[in-house]
Amino acid sequence: MEQMALAAPSGDHSIWALFWQAGWVVKLVMIGLIAASVWTWAIIVDKMIAFARMRASLTRFEEIFWSGQSLEELYRTLAERKTTGMGSIFVAAMREWKKSFEKGVKSPISLQNRIDKAMDLALTREMERLEGRLGFLASVGSAAPFIGLFGTVIGIMTSFQAIAGSKSTNLAVVAPGIAEALLATALGLLAAIPAVIAYNKLSSDAGKIGLRMEGFADEFSAILSRQIDEKVPLKAVA
Repeated sequence: MEQMALAAPSGDHSIWALFWQAGWVVKLVMIGLIAASVWTWAIIVDKMIAFARMRASLTRFEEIFWSGQSLEELYRTLAERKTTGMGSIFVAAMREWKKSFEKGVKSPISLQNRIDKAMDLALTREMERLEGRLGFLASVGSAAPFIGLFGTVIGIMTSFQAIAGSKSTNLAVVAPGIAEALLATALGLLAAIPAVIAYNKLSSDAGKIGLRMEGFADEFSAILSRQIDEKVPLKAVA
């Protein structure tokens, strides 16, 4: 009987076989970790493409903005399109600028404050879009190893119960169960390591893009401030 018990575990010990031999709790843990890993890589690829497009968009807008083109002409061109990045900040500021002058400007300070708030709101929306779903990467990076460890603990407990039932401590009996349990930890690390690295890299990239847009907002605010100083006194005299 003991010879048969020892021969049973000596079959296929591939990762796929270990998965099917695991208990249902460990299987659920593994499936969840695999799904988290797939979604993590989907987010990583999507964000890398989105950030590359955003950087290219910022560069194109800066070239057009500093080319000497009229602000009014640029606004008319961008107002009819769906803008992102610096374009959204520019359109938000110019929209507030035009609305205020259409209704009549009474205080240059209040106008400047409204323009700055409009740009801040547009910048906040752009940053929310850039940083969207990065929280999932942080969650996977911090939680996946512990979830995998939970699956390992459950698997080892099940293995010890099987060992006690078989009344054999032979390595051929112990090893397969331990391997099944450790597979959960391996999957947890497989999901967590890329998530942590990607989160740090993408968060840094988002911060750099945000600083670039914030710098443009400050420069554009200074430009509009000078124009307000020129236009508002003339309207007051009139």
